[in-house]
Amino acid sequence: MTHLPGTPDYRPTTMEPKEVSLAAGLYTYAEFGTCVLAFLPIMATSSLRHRSDPTQRMPGRWMRRLGWLTSRLSPLWDFSVEGTAPADIGHRAYVVVSNHESTADPFLLTYLPWDMRWVAKEELFKVPVIGLAFQWSGDIPLRRGHGDSVRAVMDECKRSLTAGIPIMMFPEGTRSKHGELLPFRDGAFRLAIEAGVPILPLAIAGTKECRPKGSKWFGRARARVKVLEPISTEGMTLDDVASLRERARDAIADALPPLRASIGVVRRDPRAAPDGAPESADMQEATA
Repeated sequence: MTHLPGTPDYRPTTMEPKEVSLAAGLYTYAEFGTCVLAFLPIMATSSLRHRSDPTQRMPGRWMRRLGWLTSRLSPLWDFSVEGTAPADIGHRAYVVVSNHESTADPFLLTYLPWDMRWVAKEELFKVPVIGLAFQWSGDIPLRRGHGDSVRAVMDECKRSLTAGIPIMMFPEGTRSKHGELLPFRDGAFRLAIEAGVPILPLAIAGTKECRPKGSKWFGRARARVKVLEPISTEGMTLDDVASLRERARDAIADALPPLRASIGVVRRDPRAAPDGAPESADMQEATA
C-alpha cells in the first residue's frame, strides 16, 4: 500500500458558514477562467494525440492538473487527502465510488495521486468554454435516462477498465442536500462485477461549504477525502450487486462522522433518511 500525505488533525468544532469578500470571490472566478483558457490549447493537443487510447490517461491528467491548480490558487479552499491507496492502482483497474456533496468534489479528488477516467453528466460537456475542457478530458459523457447512452457508457467503461485505468463514479446520482447518504444506484457495482475489478470507496467531507448546492458563489472551507479499503468482487455474480452496493455504502457511512469531525464539519448523520428522492439517477435507473 502507498501512503498518501496527510495533514495534522484539526480540533473538531462546528463549521459555521463563512462570508467571502467580494474581492476573494471575484479573484477565484478570475483565476479559474484564466487557468481554463490557458489549459485549453494543451488539452486540445493532448486529446488529438491520444484519441485512440482507451485509457485517455494523458488527456485526463491535464484535466486533473487544471482542477488541482485552480483549487490551489484559490485562497478559499484548503484540501487534503487521508488514507492509503492500493499499491497497484497505477496499473490495475478499479471502479472508484464516492459520496457526492458538492460541485467542488471533483476539485478535491484531483489531489488523489492516481489517474482515473470519469463518468460525468452530458450537460457538463455543453457548458460554454469549460465544456471544451470536458470534451478534451477523455472523460465519458452520460445522457441520463437514455438507455442507448447508458449502454454505450458501460461499454466504454469496460474498454477502459480492460486497458487498466480506474473509472470514477458517484453512485448517489446527485448531490446530497444535508449530508445524509442518498441511496446508491447499481450501475457502478454491476460494472465492477461484470469487469471483474475491485470497488475502491472514497469518503468526502467538507466540500458542501466550498460550493453549496444551488449556489453560484464560492465559500471558504476545509475539505478532505479519505481513501478506504478496496472491496474485492472476485467470485461475485450479478446476484451480488445489491450486497456489494450496500457494503460500499456502509463503508463510506462509517467513515464520514470521524472524517467530518477531523476538519470541524458538523453534518446530519449519513445514515439518516433523506428528505426526498434523488433529483437524478445514474445508470441503474436507465437500465432497470
